[in-house]
Amino acid sequence: MATFSNDRGRPLVAVTGMGLITSLGQGVEENWAAACEGKSGITAITRFPTDLLRTRIAGTVDFVQLPVANPVERAFALARESVAEALASAALGGNFGGPLFLAASPVEPEWEARFRLADRAPMMAEGASAYDRFLAAMRDRPDPAFHDAASFGTVAERLADQFGTRGLPVTLSTACASGATAIQTAVEVIRQGRADRALAVGTEGSITAEALIRFQLLSALSTQNDDPGTASKPFSRDRDGFVMAEGAAALLLEPLERAVSRGARIFGYVRGCADRADAFHRTRSSPDGVPAIETMRASLYDGGLKPADIDYVNAHGTSTPENDKMEYGAMAAIFGCRLPGVAVSSNKSMIGHTISAAGAIEAVFSLLSAERSMVLPTINYDSPDPAIPLDVVPNVGRPMEVRHVLSNSFGFGGQNASLVLSRSDQVPGRLA
Repeated sequence: MATFSNDRGRPLVAVTGMGLITSLGQGVEENWAAACEGKSGITAITRFPTDLLRTRIAGTVDFVQLPVANPVERAFALARESVAEALASAALGGNFGGPLFLAASPVEPEWEARFRLADRAPMMAEGASAYDRFLAAMRDRPDPAFHDAASFGTVAERLADQFGTRGLPVTLSTACASGATAIQTAVEVIRQGRADRALAVGTEGSITAEALIRFQLLSALSTQNDDPGTASKPFSRDRDGFVMAEGAAALLLEPLERAVSRGARIFGYVRGCADRADAFHRTRSSPDGVPAIETMRASLYDGGLKPADIDYVNAHGTSTPENDKMEYGAMAAIFGCRLPGVAVSSNKSMIGHTISAAGAIEAVFSLLSAERSMVLPTINYDSPDPAIPLDVVPNVGRPMEVRHVLSNSFGFGGQNASLVLSRSDQVPGRLA
């Protein structure tokens, strides 16, 4: 059988199945239609009381039946829906038979649950902290259900059981880069010949009061609550933080020759991928953008492409003052004087920041942009930031030819990942 390879002699990895669920809707087509129209999925939170919170908005998935009280259960339910759609679109039934790589956020029990469990703790010295009592309770009276509710690794295990994946499922957590990291890991396994198909999934269901408070303490969230749909405004002068959101995406990856041999529909290719980490700060990215620059440069090299080959950048674009500025500087270093003519937009303006799922969700949107010759808009762009002179495809989507997309994911703690995603007719290299 002929082997399709990229310009560096590596097997070319095709995307043959995709599934998607976000605050815009359920399924790839529903999400794509809403995003093309520039709709927002950000609304006021009704899931729990927000009266005393500075941020009272999020991109929640409230239109399908999901467990409300348990972030792990929500993460599983969202992932399950996206995987089922991806396998159906790939025309694969029965057991999947390949490895699973899941991006998911570490979660902890809400404080109310901790206190309830701590009340069951054995007698302890007066003045013992609630946390000490919590640990003592877990040691004294193991509670499997409670443990599973706080163990995000069980999401991958349950997906593996339901869809018949092969081997030990792998759960990855590299902050906001997790979804892209899951895709990169799956790509490398295929390139190494260790699997002839793989599932990469990103899921996020951790919108809770405690999660909001934690991000508020970091001054990371938007507090523009009065008009939720306009709160996420990447690269705008009046941006004030990101908007938390939930959702999931699944991508089925195969070597191109295998996809061709079985007559699979090919949505596009993961042409290149790379990651870099820096130790600048526990939450902040390095303001000089060097790790982000290195990540983008490495992903282009991995795909055998140059900056001039990129038609569109699906930006990380969180809407935080610092991150947007850093990403602009990093892109300027990569694209130079060509940058003002490069379309750069942020899906987060519409769906919010889906944290661990973001890289996977944005990869799906990027592949659709290439397949359908349409770049999605950055909505809420009414006040341009003069310090960030970008073509952000403001407010209205743009029909245009897209051969190659650079999709960025720059996470807390300097976790950076970039993917180069190519249109299905862009077969690089040679037949080996």
